[in-house]
Amino acid sequence: MAIQVYDTLRRKKIPFEPVKPDRVGIYVCGMTVQATPHVGHMRAYVVADLMRRVFRARGYEVTLIQNFTDIDDKIIAKAQEAGVDYREFAQRNIDAYFEAADWMEIERADHYPRATKHIPEILEMIGILVDRGHAYASEGSVFFDVTSKPDYGKLSGKRVEDLRAGVRIDVDENKRHPVDFALWKAAKPGEPAWDSPWGPGRPGWHIECSVMASKYLGGVVDLHGGGRDLIFPHHENELAQSEAATGDRFCNHWVENGMVNLGGEKMSKSTGVYFLVSDVMKEVDPRALRLYLLSTHYRSPIDYRKERLEESGAALERIVNFLRAAEHAAAPGASDAPDPADLAGIDSEFRAAIDRARRSFHEALDDDFNSASAIGKIFELVRVGNGYLRAGETSPHFGALLRAAGETVREATALLGIGFAESGSGDGKVPGGVLALVRQREEARRARDWTAADALRERIHAAGYAVEDRKEGPLLRPLDE
Repeated sequence: MAIQVYDTLRRKKIPFEPVKPDRVGIYVCGMTVQATPHVGHMRAYVVADLMRRVFRARGYEVTLIQNFTDIDDKIIAKAQEAGVDYREFAQRNIDAYFEAADWMEIERADHYPRATKHIPEILEMIGILVDRGHAYASEGSVFFDVTSKPDYGKLSGKRVEDLRAGVRIDVDENKRHPVDFALWKAAKPGEPAWDSPWGPGRPGWHIECSVMASKYLGGVVDLHGGGRDLIFPHHENELAQSEAATGDRFCNHWVENGMVNLGGEKMSKSTGVYFLVSDVMKEVDPRALRLYLLSTHYRSPIDYRKERLEESGAALERIVNFLRAAEHAAAPGASDAPDPADLAGIDSEFRAAIDRARRSFHEALDDDFNSASAIGKIFELVRVGNGYLRAGETSPHFGALLRAAGETVREATALLGIGFAESGSGDGKVPGGVLALVRQREEARRARDWTAADALRERIHAAGYAVEDRKEGPLLRPLDE
């Protein structure tokens, strides 16, 4: 099955078609580094990381570009307020991004270009747009003329006439049309500036992404990511200026992610509604945050609540417990995975569940990177596996099948960027005697022998573990965690 991708421009799901066979170029809009990252920022980068992992798993060679906007009005103002050079201020926040991304197991992009490092290329593209009649200079600034491109608005579905009448836009008396946007901004006194044919200034926001996508990916971009809040005006303006400059299409697939909301509002520094990743890092397992962000389809909005993070933490523990139990069952003496034709009854059913989980997991990811559905397939296998742990212990294939199930869970979660080392979460193998006590306690509970169940709980506790009863099976946790 070919990977299906929802394209914002065509407003439908289409088969992925790379510009070059077996290669994928992804550009994702990075942070404007006016502050340290919050959870809302990180969703776009988790999504891009997932897409790269999926394409790689399908045999593609992937190049991922993620820019940093390191100069704009807010960066300048905040740096002045802090009494530091804008470059130092930007670097602090870039460093904070990398700390957060590394903590969340977001693999490094291939390049992290910055606006201030690409001034010559930016000036070149602006010059091309001026020469072709798509841009004009005014009082030291240069603006893109949206009326020069009749299909302006095709990505967002907005019309220039409607924008003039009802959509809030930046107003500048030097513009010919209120919807025109800045490619180059004339410098104000005391601001950082670079020389240009139109006078000292700095690049506008949108032009940098067109330039850097073209420079590092060349020609047409396969996928362009970023938050849905960027569709207009940022992505719309990128598309317009890029196509105007080259005369060709800019991107094959626009793949914007939904917003992270807090109390019904978009998580944003401008609204003051956000959770800093640096604060979340003190409270949760990074895998829990990543699982939470992937537990909703990337195109849908997701509401940030601490209860949801706690649920993700508990879900991780269910996986850890299953992997620990499966590893113990498959330890010494477990045979190789049997031929499905040699299985019958509960063994055959479990083998079929493992194969079904593996197949449906990958099908979900191939269907527009549906991580929410893919995660559901993992937990379905864990649920079935816990049932097999209780009912299949006498089978000669017990260890081999649980080993296969454990490997399937590990491979699937690893593809999502949620890794589990051998022996569960890496905290060390749970002693076989403890797992045996857990199984005995489950048998006592099924027999409604509460006295025996309580006694077994005490023995488990004395061995250094707490056991919590949940509908999907017992949750085992070391007491020192």
